[in-house]
Amino acid sequence: MGHFAYTGVDAKGKTVRGTIDADDVKNVRLLLRKQGIFLDAATALAEDRGAGKTPARAGAAAKTDGAAAGGRSLEEMAPALVKALKALRRMASSTSGTVALCTRQLATLVKAGIPLVDALNALIEQIEHEDLRAAFVDVRAKVNEGIAFATALHAHPQYFTPLYINMVAAGEASGTLDAVLARLADFTEGQQRLKNKIVGALAYPAFMGVFGVVILGVMMVVVVPKVSAIFEDFRQALPWYTSALIGTSHFIADFWWLVILALIGLVIAFNRWKVTPEGAYRWDSIRLRLPVFGELTRMVAITRFTRTLATLLSSGVTLLKAMEIVKGVMENRVLEAVITEAATSIKEGESIAEPLKRSGRFPPIVTQMIAIGEKSGELEPMLEAIAGSYDSAIDGRVAVLTSLLEPVMIVVMGGASGFVAFSILMPLLQLNDFAQ
Repeated sequence: MGHFAYTGVDAKGKTVRGTIDADDVKNVRLLLRKQGIFLDAATALAEDRGAGKTPARAGAAAKTDGAAAGGRSLEEMAPALVKALKALRRMASSTSGTVALCTRQLATLVKAGIPLVDALNALIEQIEHEDLRAAFVDVRAKVNEGIAFATALHAHPQYFTPLYINMVAAGEASGTLDAVLARLADFTEGQQRLKNKIVGALAYPAFMGVFGVVILGVMMVVVVPKVSAIFEDFRQALPWYTSALIGTSHFIADFWWLVILALIGLVIAFNRWKVTPEGAYRWDSIRLRLPVFGELTRMVAITRFTRTLATLLSSGVTLLKAMEIVKGVMENRVLEAVITEAATSIKEGESIAEPLKRSGRFPPIVTQMIAIGEKSGELEPMLEAIAGSYDSAIDGRVAVLTSLLEPVMIVVMGGASGFVAFSILMPLLQLNDFAQ
């Protein structure tokens, strides 16, 4: 049994140094893995007795061997590495944005000729998200042991989707991992921009709606009861709208807890119904039929479908596998069912366009362009063209939606506030005329 010195990192990405007794290097790695410590690929294990090497020298030897094996060491690529990382270093606020940035950095490093494990070493130092860093540390350790990169990613599905993993596997198999990673980064960033675009368009109207409900709530609970006391003193018959307003105000003031419980109950019941297979399908069908929003939902789903399919096919993923993966990005059960049926038809020898056309869920222009792409052998560029066209259409639709929602919210809030003011002021004016 030998006495080994090691340098590694723990699950949080912190450097750990120490010594351990083991029979050989393989057992050292196993023992350290059980302790949650992963060996740094740039640092070799050094046996203290008889070896004649310090850990530092062993590390240098390992780096030299790595350079011989990989062609270019990390030190030799340091200037280019620093320049590339500085140009790309801008950490995103969300996890998906961080994954996209990490993918972009990894693509840059791999394209520069840096071995994958060394590229992962450099990448881990840039990650500020602790859980994501721990995931990449685990991935690096597995890759260092000879496990395929795509296989190592399987252990962290919360960060790496099936689409991501399958594209990486295709890139490894074809020897184009750097190009696939760059394509993945483009795709992930594009999806994030699309999501931010939709959320940003709805953020202001949502804020206005919540603010308006709060203002009306305060008026109904605080202002209206005080004014209704004045009406009671005069003991005059009130208009029906004023009586309805006062009755509603008293109900909310007396039973506000019941209103809150009812709303919470409705939300819980709706969410439980929505997660059932039948409820999810019916809700997604309703979403597609909503005025204005329904067409936007369809356009977003088609954009995701065409861009994801183009990305997968361009990365070397087979058509049937790509169709299986692409269902998960559409976020609509109705359209997912169409893709499932299309995949079945493709197995039976049909084209992609024909089952999509039969479903009636995809616009004719989309199915026609896909059919042309299949016949001409240019399916991927045609899918990208469809996605680009729908991206522009979504931009225009979101701009129109935003411009319409803002005045609609103002009119609704103004109308509600005006109704409250009218219901209060009209009886007061009538009482004033009566007193004169």
